Order: sequence, then structure tokens, then C-alpha cells
Amino acid sequence: MLLAVDVGNTHTVLGLFDGSELVHDWRVSTVVTRTADELAIMVFDLLKLYGLDRSAVSAFALASVVPRLNVQYPLMSTRHLKVEPLVVAPGVKTGMPILTNNPREVGADLIVDGVAAYERYGGPCIVVDFGTATTFSAISSKGEYLGTAIAPGIEVSIDALASRAAKLSKIELVDPGTVIGRSTQHSMQAGVVFGFAGQVDGIIGKMREELGGHAVSVATGGLACLVFEHARTLDHLDSMLTLKGLELIFRRSQEGR
Repeated sequence: MLLAVDVGNTHTVLGLFDGSELVHDWRVSTVVTRTADELAIMVFDLLKLYGLDRSAVSAFALASVVPRLNVQYPLMSTRHLKVEPLVVAPGVKTGMPILTNNPREVGADLIVDGVAAYERYGGPCIVVDFGTATTFSAISSKGEYLGTAIAPGIEVSIDALASRAAKLSKIELVDPGTVIGRSTQHSMQAGVVFGFAGQVDGIIGKMREELGGHAVSVATGGLACLVFEHARTLDHLDSMLTLKGLELIFRRSQEGR
């Protein structure tokens, strides 16, 4: 089976694929100081939750935005899983042309998201990934990666607000139900949920104008479900889009051999 790993700045999502089917998935905190040996312990413990061991993993694919872990995960794969890793990076054939000024600047996760969204939903399309940053990726009708808008993520915004306002503290990120808050916590939740929904609608609307017509939109990432119901411009919710993109790119790499 393929172990696909999406390393973000805050969380890491791991998925185990049997063929093209995602059979297990896990979300853990990203710890940038973990070594290859520590990562192996983590992976083996996660596998044990489903009665599996390292022999269940016959392939490994990685998309990471954390430079240190770009080294440690592949080392873990070769040393402990005994498989050659596929790391999404410049030079890896993804099947998606990158038309930005400097393609090497585009995060691996954004490319993987774009590949999966275009394959599953067609183009033009817009992928909104709710992570440490909220990113909006535009894909053309021909399957070309055109560019990105990057905004502060939901948790980053909450942390900034709580740290800079003396009477405000961190809140539980849940849907408040109404936009008119009846308490400080409710008011902050309303501002976050409905505020980010408005941001999503505004940016997707402008992107659709620049793309020259309706573009299907896909929400993914750990906090996508919090905003999805309140953003009028979001068409699909696909929380495992990045993992599915990694599986697709891995499969294409095997077919090209």
C-alpha cells in the first residue's frame, strides 16, 4: 500500500491507500525537530492502530512545505520502510504545467491540490486550502497552474487577535450559528466564521472574473468544514484532496516508467 504524507506548517496528514482507495488517514501536529527515526516510530504506532506493521507499506509519497522535514521523511522512508520515496518537488512530473513567474516558489501542497482538483472536478477550477495560511489556487481549463492568492489562516488570525487585544483570548473554533454575537466568545466566533466566508466569496468572485467565466471551487484543509456552509461560492468540500493528489501523482509516476 502507498503511504502518502502531506506536511503542513501546523499539521501533518497521512493517508494509506490500497490502490486508489484511501483506507486509513491520520492528522498529527507537525514537529519540525523530529528526526527520521522519530518519524518512523510515529508512523509505526499509527499503523498499529489498525493492526498493521511496516510491511503493509510498499510505496511512499511526500508533499511538504517544511524544509527540514523534506529531508527527514525521505530518510525515514528509505531507512525504515525500505522503499524509495517520491517527493513532490521541482523536476517531478505532475502532469500540470506551472505558469507562474517562478514555478519553484509554488508550494508542493498547492500543486498537488491543483492536480487532484483538476482530475476530479475539471477546469477551470479554484482550490481553497484552509491551513496555516488560506490559499486560493487558480487552475485553467487546460489544467495549467496559473497562480495563487495567499491570506492569513483562521488559526493564525485568532492567535494574532488574542495576543494583541488585552480583553480577548483564544476561542474554540466552532460555528456560532448567528452573526450577531451575544457574548465575547460568540462575537469572535461570528467574526471568524462569517468573516472568512466573506473573504472566500470575495476572492473566488474576483478569480472567476479573471478566469473569464465560472470556475468550479473546491475547499480542502483542516478548517474547511467550518467555513464551507457559509460561503456561497464554494461548490465542493474535499478534506482529503491533497492526499488524493499525492496518490494520483504517484500513480502517474509509475505509469511513466
